[in-house]
Amino acid sequence: MTSLLTRPPSRGGAARRAVVASALALCAAASLTACGKTITIGDSSSPASSATPSPSPSAAAASSTTTAPAQGSGNSALQVVDSTAQDAGLSGTGGTVVGAAVQEAPPKWVQLSAVTSASLSAAHLININQAALYRFDDDTADPSKSSCTGACAVKWPPVTIQEGGNVYLAGVNPKEVGAIRRPDGQVQITVGGWPVYRFSGDSRPGDLNGQGLDGKWFAVGPTGEKATR
Repeated sequence: MTSLLTRPPSRGGAARRAVVASALALCAAASLTACGKTITIGDSSSPASSATPSPSPSAAAASSTTTAPAQGSGNSALQVVDSTAQDAGLSGTGGTVVGAAVQEAPPKWVQLSAVTSASLSAAHLININQAALYRFDDDTADPSKSSCTGACAVKWPPVTIQEGGNVYLAGVNPKEVGAIRRPDGQVQITVGGWPVYRFSGDSRPGDLNGQGLDGKWFAVGPTGEKATR
């Protein structure tokens, strides 16, 4: 069973909300090669499709260091691995930034973890930096399509990933994970078909400052549902 530890409160700051990871049953070591899947990247108006099962976490970790194809070079594959980055021997963030920081280059790998928190008891997703992830009601899940571009995407940065990269999971079914190519060529992760974002106004673990904004932005659950309870 795997749990995600929260970071301690900053000195002199308000106490951070507790973020408690939901339990994750990992595949047995003997069957790791059957965990996860390979997905192809759809364009902004078509969903991604699944292909063959992903390799073991150690093999997937190795593949994350390979050179990715140039953006816009056509459909490419991502590996979705049904275990955590730590289980694959990785540390750090994969290149994921926090808060309002600009994501200059797509991360080499991304982790999606299902958690509950003091302010939201429903299971919702966070990234490796423990930043809450969101979905947008103006987007569509079938087909997967993002309607957040330009200034919207500055306020609500898409959860992007390098082509050929790995998506690690904790408490998320690999079948729910997909990817689309945005109009600018970036690859955005989807969950349950819904494009996923973080909020520039969240800077600390447990922040959910984007919840309910404009009546259209909500924390995203492990199957792409709105997490509102």
